[in-house]
Amino acid sequence: MIACAACAVTLTAFYLPCAAKLPAPSDATKAQAAEAASKTAWNDKVGLYKTCLAMDRVAATYRADLKREGKEAPPPNPTPACSDPGPYTPTTPKSSKPLEASEAHSPPGAAVSPPSTNVPAAAAQGTQ
Repeated sequence: MIACAACAVTLTAFYLPCAAKLPAPSDATKAQAAEAASKTAWNDKVGLYKTCLAMDRVAATYRADLKREGKEAPPPNPTPACSDPGPYTPTTPKSSKPLEASEAHSPPGAAVSPPSTNVPAAAAQGTQ
């Protein structure tokens, strides 16, 4: 009876902290997961396209070898043409970086020059 109670206390002490729920993912995390899924799907399409091209090359080589040996090649099986997935396009557009880290006074658009220069203020105004 005491051993059974000790087992119950031990299981409760170690199991309950592990059974806690994780917090809900943030919108940024959800967007990142969707972007990763989109990239993975595109990579799968590229892999299938390259495999299709390789199978076509193998079939063409096989037919050429049979023709070179003077043998009759069997008629090709009709298959769909290989479809190129095209370049990867992200699902979420990248936002432009603000000119300042605080974004307090930054106009829209990306920074094209550093925010400060090595020119003294007096020299910039034209007086010394």
